[in-house]
Amino acid sequence: MTNPVSLAHRSVISVGGADAATFLNGIVTASTLGLRAGEFRYGALLTPQGKVIADMLLTHTDEAILIDCAEIAAAAVVRRLTMMKLRAAVSIALRADLGVMVFAGDPDPRSPLAPARRIGPREPAGDTSGYHAARIAAGLPDQASDFGLEEVFPADINMDLVGGVDFKKGCFVGQEVVSRMKRRATARRRTLKARIPPGVTAPGPILANDFEIGMLTSISGGEALARVRIDRLAEARAKNETITAGGAAITFDDPPWLAGELAAMNEAKA
Repeated sequence: MTNPVSLAHRSVISVGGADAATFLNGIVTASTLGLRAGEFRYGALLTPQGKVIADMLLTHTDEAILIDCAEIAAAAVVRRLTMMKLRAAVSIALRADLGVMVFAGDPDPRSPLAPARRIGPREPAGDTSGYHAARIAAGLPDQASDFGLEEVFPADINMDLVGGVDFKKGCFVGQEVVSRMKRRATARRRTLKARIPPGVTAPGPILANDFEIGMLTSISGGEALARVRIDRLAEARAKNETITAGGAAITFDDPPWLAGELAAMNEAKA
């Protein structure tokens, strides 16, 4: 049993007021309507060009909707939401008194393998190595460790595959770009779990016969996450090319959805 751990690299933003749910619902990729206490929903705030400013987990209290996001993105989220509120009856604040705890609380909607989490009074930071090992085992990228601000599209970090993009709810910022990528099967970069030898200890390029096909982004023991051009990975495998990172051969765990993604991509090319 893992003890609860406070995540110092996560911040909490509150969005309160009578219009909080409808305001956020028209902006972020997840639906915020009917959000219940004790429930997390996964989503993101995007640029108009469809890049991820911050991915986030949202929950509800009696007073406000709370946003659990990466500390490096929190100021940008507050600034963007404040700019967009116009006449909406909402209050937006970075809550320095609140923090994120894992291995305790409510289920993470992205994966049954992900640690449970809760938002509560901020506590001293703990050893997060167990958290990172668990999220890597669950195949979940973490902003700051695996991607930066406005660096990736939602598909690059598999948001559309784990319920992070609600394509049925109506408008959100960046919807046109993200929906077009989904409809036309043009999302070529995906995040995969990789198996790595002991000598590979740092993020870096993934090569297929010296041609870069992706990036190793975070590592825990013999497991890692990698953002990969899946079309180039398929080509390298078809040619029996050696795939390496840090000078050593690595392999990938093929998720159930990979074959379907590659098939849709090939059909779109035809």
